[in-house]
Amino acid sequence: MIIRQFKGEDISLYGMGCMRLPKLGDGSDDSAVDEAAVQEMVDLAIEQGVNYFDTAWGYHNGVSEQVMGRCLAKHPRESFFLADKFPGYDSANWGKHEEIFAQQLQRCQVDRFDFYLVHNVCEMNIDAYLDEDGAYGDVAYLARLRDEGTIGHLGFSVHGHYDVMRAFLEKYGDQMEFVQIQLNYIDYGFQDAKLKLELAAEYGLPVIVMEPLR
Repeated sequence: MIIRQFKGEDISLYGMGCMRLPKLGDGSDDSAVDEAAVQEMVDLAIEQGVNYFDTAWGYHNGVSEQVMGRCLAKHPRESFFLADKFPGYDSANWGKHEEIFAQQLQRCQVDRFDFYLVHNVCEMNIDAYLDEDGAYGDVAYLARLRDEGTIGHLGFSVHGHYDVMRAFLEKYGDQMEFVQIQLNYIDYGFQDAKLKLELAAEYGLPVIVMEPLR
């Protein structure tokens, strides 16, 4: 496995995303995750050197976090890095950072997240993040958890256009340690990928890639 250095930690170049896990039955029920199949995937991934696992509050209607928590619990905690996300794409969650974060820790059966992201910064929520309270204090709360050690590294993912990412970084760039963008070399311009990659470099932010395959 190819390894990348991130602030002194060895991160596998390939990570396991947990948004589209195998499902039971005809696959129509997004909550019906095939946990046995996921366990096989997790075991094989770790055996082959993968140590970065990425889940989120809304994946499989919250079941992804629970399944990944149980599957990863079978492995030593120091053998993997777990990334989760705050669902700020939904305005109903603004201001509920403490409650949601506590539930995520419980679902994932951990006492800290190695990586944590503000999820899906986009046109629908950028104004809230830019106002004086910063989406009811969500980012400030997460930054405090990072300072306290409950979050290892704080970043954000972005599906919005280039201008949205720049606006977010102009306000929070000094608090962000990495960014996750959609990127592959065939569709290099999709969601302003090339421009976002250059903007991340401007701010000195490492990039985690989502949807690397077409």
